[in-house]
Amino acid sequence: MGRGPSARLRLLDLGTRTLRTVDGLGDRHVVDVSQRPDGGPLAVLSWAQPETDPGVFTAELHLVDPGSGAVRGLGRVAALVSTAPHPMDVFAGAARGPLTRLTDTRPELRRIAWGTQERLSYRAGDGLGLDGLLILPPGRTRGDGPFPLVTFVHGGPYHRWADELTSGWFDPGQWLAAAGLAVFLPNPRGGQGHGHAFAAAVAGRLGAEEFTDILAGIDLLVEAGVADPGRLGIGGWSHGGFMAAWAVGQTDRFGAAMMGAGISDWGMQAAIGEEGALEGALSGSRGWEGPGPHRHDAHSPISFAARVRTPVLILHGQDDTNVPLGQSLSFHRALRHFGVPHEFAVYPREGHGLTERAHQLDALHRIRAWFTHHLAAPAPHTS
Repeated sequence: MGRGPSARLRLLDLGTRTLRTVDGLGDRHVVDVSQRPDGGPLAVLSWAQPETDPGVFTAELHLVDPGSGAVRGLGRVAALVSTAPHPMDVFAGAARGPLTRLTDTRPELRRIAWGTQERLSYRAGDGLGLDGLLILPPGRTRGDGPFPLVTFVHGGPYHRWADELTSGWFDPGQWLAAAGLAVFLPNPRGGQGHGHAFAAAVAGRLGAEEFTDILAGIDLLVEAGVADPGRLGIGGWSHGGFMAAWAVGQTDRFGAAMMGAGISDWGMQAAIGEEGALEGALSGSRGWEGPGPHRHDAHSPISFAARVRTPVLILHGQDDTNVPLGQSLSFHRALRHFGVPHEFAVYPREGHGLTERAHQLDALHRIRAWFTHHLAAPAPHTS
């Protein structure tokens, strides 16, 4: 998600034609600046998104003296807040006091029986603290398990699953839970919420500890009797799609997978992807000046296609310039060559995300049908 300019606001003094840097806005992001015609104080609108809870966005209005640069907060905030059973709505109130809900954008959703969503805390194999979310089917408890479990990996990798309503085409947790599936939303290393070192840990190591972080969470749920080890699925969009494609080339413990706009070949991505330079840095290469194609190959799901036995659903936008369609087309052809059961759907006019309502609904139905079909009955478990 893009952010606004830096919180360090720079003002132009028209008299001296010099720039003044204004501090005092804290760790916030300036989104709008306006001033009255008489040259009075500037009204500065800023917002912040806490690292530990990306489900909350707060906006605050400040007045800035254009001469001295002094900042005066008005002491009121507005926030977009989502919780597990409620979509985002606007809350407002004192900056350090309780907030009052101002909008109710989707009252009809209160009639839906949502699955129970709980926060998880566990440790990776190397002791690193991790967290995530578990969603159980509506009306069910852990004691009703084990359930077929779908692990849905977030994009980024610098993103995070927050304890909010997950029911969209890119975060279909509640949608899958309504079909009787348990859903695991892991926050492995590489994402938000745990500082720079945690986020940077994936540089040059995509698919390594990040993947075992995810497996550690799945193992935790299997040991707790929540997840059926013979009915495991994995999926995701963008970086989550890459992780799903990577997973099925590393293990055959998953009974179904969904690759949404995911990367299958890092060398190709560094060459033609819209964010190729960034993605190359994350994968441990530097584009054409990198250490050679063997480094790309070591991180690319396409290199392990011959090992894949898991049925894979591949979804992609036809006009995606961030992760070009060729990434999915290449994986599709490799799976076809090796006789792996799979489906491949391309959405016309779509980029890296799905914007047309019909396409969003189609993706939701395809994803749920894919996992319910392949995970409906217990299958022999192999590690």
